[in-house]
Amino acid sequence: MAQCEQVLTPVDGVVARMRALDAALPARDGVAVFNRVYLTVTRAVDRRIDAGLFPDTRAVITLDVRFADRYLAAVDAAAEGRRPPACWRPLFHFRRHPGVRPVQFALAGINAHIGHDLALAVVDTCRTLGCEPVDLEDEFEAVGEIVLSLEERIRDELVPGPEVLSITDPLTHLLGAWSLDRARDAAWTAARALWALRRLPDVAAEFTERLDTAVGFASRMLLTPLPD
Repeated sequence: MAQCEQVLTPVDGVVARMRALDAALPARDGVAVFNRVYLTVTRAVDRRIDAGLFPDTRAVITLDVRFADRYLAAVDAAAEGRRPPACWRPLFHFRRHPGVRPVQFALAGINAHIGHDLALAVVDTCRTLGCEPVDLEDEFEAVGEIVLSLEERIRDELVPGPEVLSITDPLTHLLGAWSLDRARDAAWTAARALWALRRLPDVAAEFTERLDTAVGFASRMLLTPLPD
């Protein structure tokens, strides 16, 4: 996609919201665990935006903000006693469960955000910019490379070391059952499908609801309490 004129966006506001959540939530809270990981990635995207390292600055800013807005809307819904999307409900329900490990909270949040929110954010961005998903593929991949750093950060900070995590530990099997790469690929396919269905609103709504439910089911499995 051709380079567009750089515009002011609320990216800094998104970072500020996440920083406020980080300061306000207890460190062990499941939403706080995910928020810390996501905040680091959002800051990395913001630094690259400021350095002009993306192929289309306006497109990547729009995608970044639309993406983050869906997570923050879920946070607001839960705080106000409203029901967040199904994909986020397990994380908010189990956020204080003592039998769920921090890495599980992180993975459940990533699963909800990548598995459901990313596809809808691509469609939101296409509508905002008047483009097609294929026009955003470079930006999707560029942001995706940064998002992949989530896995590295999680493994560095949240996964027990080999002296603790043995091949027989249930967490070993849980970590092996989910892949960020596969989730990103599925999100891109879902975005293209939703865009193709945009003139069939009833079908698109049903597709979105089924996607939300399926991703929520996977998040619930990721949050299965594990023995110490």
